[in-house]
Amino acid sequence: MAHTHASASPRGLGPDTQQADLANLTALLKAHAPYDGVFELRLPGVFLSRASQAHKAFHHAVQRPALCLVAQGAKRVMLGQELFEYDASRMLIYSVDVPVAAQVTEATLDQPFLGIRLNLDPSRIADLTSKVYPHGLPKREEGRAICVDQADSHVLNAVVRLLELASQPGEADLLAPLVIDEILIRLLRSPLGRRVAQIGQEDGRLHRVSKAVAWVRANFDQPLDVERLATLVHMSPSSFHQHFKAVTSFSPLQYQKALRLQEARRLMLHTQLDAGLAAQRVGYQSASQFSREYGRYFGNTPTRDMAVLREQAAHSGAASPDA
Repeated sequence: MAHTHASASPRGLGPDTQQADLANLTALLKAHAPYDGVFELRLPGVFLSRASQAHKAFHHAVQRPALCLVAQGAKRVMLGQELFEYDASRMLIYSVDVPVAAQVTEATLDQPFLGIRLNLDPSRIADLTSKVYPHGLPKREEGRAICVDQADSHVLNAVVRLLELASQPGEADLLAPLVIDEILIRLLRSPLGRRVAQIGQEDGRLHRVSKAVAWVRANFDQPLDVERLATLVHMSPSSFHQHFKAVTSFSPLQYQKALRLQEARRLMLHTQLDAGLAAQRVGYQSASQFSREYGRYFGNTPTRDMAVLREQAAHSGAASPDA
């Protein structure tokens, strides 16, 4: 299992300013996320999460393009077999919709895990990229759908100002879009800038993979024709398979399977469907195949998994892996 992490010293503004911003971010997150869970703010695409104890197991979700920061505690995210770890000294970016497993690894009642997620809009990134890189984007090999790097204190400072607007609705409507643009520009000018810029590039391989991912997500319960999907994104089947796996860490069929299993799990947990009906709903023809693949993916049979999840929800209200 591969581990990916970054150096622990934030870059940008002076250390005193960084510590002050981190303290402010911690206070703001505590105020807007007063108990364990995930909170959606009035600010567009901003989600906060809080957990007062480390997670015993990974939580599964499909994550969309986003910037994730931690004010307190630590977290790890698994994409395929690759592990990405981040805390207050690092920032994590998702560039494509991907099924992930996430786990809060550091959290206590006195010092709960506190995180923020800002969804990234590809069209807005494309617009700002043309201003940050007026002479064109430098070429760079496209990497995984997840990347981690040192926290940028300019980004941190702007995120603090964005959260301060959450309690000022009148000003938030006017100023939040400008602060979000500043965050995106700071990201584009950071060492991760070219990776972030690729989220908005319609002529790049990342965009083609994103387009294929969107199709699979919209049709995950249908049989998957990889050759037809490759044609849809103007790639040969072999090239498509290679680039899809390089970005998402899954083959197209593995990606579809992960989506099906996560949706079946959601249906059983939130709509009380039994395993057989949930399997049919997400496209499985065989209940026994569904149970086998479910067990391999989640580490438990559907029935046992549901019992554990419902008990956890009743006792802890554990936060989802978002943010």
